[in-house]
Amino acid sequence: MWKVVLCVVILPLVPGFLADEHWWKHANFYQIYPRSFKDSDGDGIGDLRGVMQKVSYLRHELGVDAIWLSPIFKSPMADFGYDISDFRDIHPEFGTIEDLERLAAECEKEGLKLILDFVPNHSSDESEWFTKSVNKDPTYKDYFVWSPGKLLPNGTRVPPSNWISVFRGSAWQWNDVRQEYYLHQFLVKQPDLNYRNPALVKEMKDVLTFWLDKGVHGFRIDAVPYLFETDAVDGVYPDEERSYTTDDPANPGYLIHSHTQNLDATFDMVYQWRAVIDDYKAAHNLEEIVLMAEAYTPLMNIIRLFGDNNAEGAHVPFNFEVLSNTFKDTTGKQFYDNIKRWLDVVPANRASNWVLGNHDNRRVSSRLGVARADLYQIALNVLPGIAVTYNGDELAMEDVYISWKDTIDPAACNSNPKDYMLYSRDPVRTPFQWDDSVSAGFSSNRTTWLPVASNYKSLNYKAQKSAPRSHVKIFKALVRLRKQRTLREGSIDLQMIGDNIIVIKRHLENVSTIVAVLNFNKTAQSIKLSAAFQALPSVFEVITSSMQTDYTDGSIVGRDEITLPADAAIVLEGNTAYGT
Repeated sequence: MWKVVLCVVILPLVPGFLADEHWWKHANFYQIYPRSFKDSDGDGIGDLRGVMQKVSYLRHELGVDAIWLSPIFKSPMADFGYDISDFRDIHPEFGTIEDLERLAAECEKEGLKLILDFVPNHSSDESEWFTKSVNKDPTYKDYFVWSPGKLLPNGTRVPPSNWISVFRGSAWQWNDVRQEYYLHQFLVKQPDLNYRNPALVKEMKDVLTFWLDKGVHGFRIDAVPYLFETDAVDGVYPDEERSYTTDDPANPGYLIHSHTQNLDATFDMVYQWRAVIDDYKAAHNLEEIVLMAEAYTPLMNIIRLFGDNNAEGAHVPFNFEVLSNTFKDTTGKQFYDNIKRWLDVVPANRASNWVLGNHDNRRVSSRLGVARADLYQIALNVLPGIAVTYNGDELAMEDVYISWKDTIDPAACNSNPKDYMLYSRDPVRTPFQWDDSVSAGFSSNRTTWLPVASNYKSLNYKAQKSAPRSHVKIFKALVRLRKQRTLREGSIDLQMIGDNIIVIKRHLENVSTIVAVLNFNKTAQSIKLSAAFQALPSVFEVITSSMQTDYTDGSIVGRDEITLPADAAIVLEGNTAYGT
């Protein structure tokens, strides 16, 4: 679902030892979709014990610094965990609270930060809170957004406004028991929580503290833009204006969401959550706890999530400027512009972050092309700040075709057999391809909650681990490189050679110069780095390069003797003594 993220990371401060307070500024974050990562008990559904089995893979093989899990809280699974019935319990399919505590302890032992999804905009309609709100329990009566609606002159009762759900159709649902409408900006089974109620605000802050006490290292906050709506006047909510971008009145794009997204109060709520995180850190003498916020919203709203002059906000609002504006036919100049748009506005005292894939968008290899899978991994890992990877993208996994009959994503099921593939997120959520055994090594069960890719016998981690060159080996090399000082502390400079070659230069005086060259041309190119930068080492060591190239990691190449095939990239490192 379309969301915001909070990530929290905690390590004890040992007397006499100065921990890296700002470790997250240069971290590799790895998103795990738990239902599809590893099934430990053979029921065809991934679980927490399965994740625990792969901690060594995550920390010691890939080398990532933090993992965050898509929702694992108790849920009827109408939207696969984004409809939470109990914010203080684990869904049985995934395990127990004790399993979560054991996973947190294992991650702590291995130096891997564990982050949970926090879904604050709504609950499940099967939650105890909603049931009590329906029955006007004094404590829970106003935990949700209710309205009696409007009466037409002919006596017909209609919803209080024209607001449209993300999943199509009216965002208002009539409840026969309470005799009122409730707001649901997502599924009917996901009633919106009412953040104008101080009791609800405190309740959700307590949820954060509850899971911190269990040993997790952080949270991903979901659907931030939707937290607040323009308040009602005399029980009536204001209509939103037409966008005129579609003629389909059930499509959320039919309206301009000026009353239901990105209200000022929404940003203030993020700032309040930051205060909860900071207070917890101070009270328990911990390292910095990191707040990450994910929101599909205009760029300046993302920047606003960092905070203002009066309050700190999210440490890391997800940067979707690149993801939202990069396509299969994107040119080098367009990708350069996508990068620059972020770098030109991010405040100097804030960390950048780069993400191209997640559980809501087609996989990078399918959306942007397998040929460019390595190119984009190189870009994300050489740019300054934080790199975020969706599980399987390190293997260049591709989307899996899911028939209409097998489709289970509500975003698609609310559509029709003709158009469902435009909305379905099932193809990007299929099981991780570990090896060539039954169900790709994801499960011992031949039947899994979503089908395994048909190409799993050739595209899997085991095969790539043993191959002389592979996507995952390129990814590992990049993660290792990001732990070096030049990428952590060095300056950033971008130049274009022509319209389709980007050169990213990272430099740290007296340490090294790292250069990434990205060829967006559809033909091979001979490249002279001196055309982009005058002051460069005369020779470089090849750190890694796209699968299409003939370069060997560790080989030496002259600065003006680089040849890259179509859609390929290379990463080079030279010492700071510039030669001629």
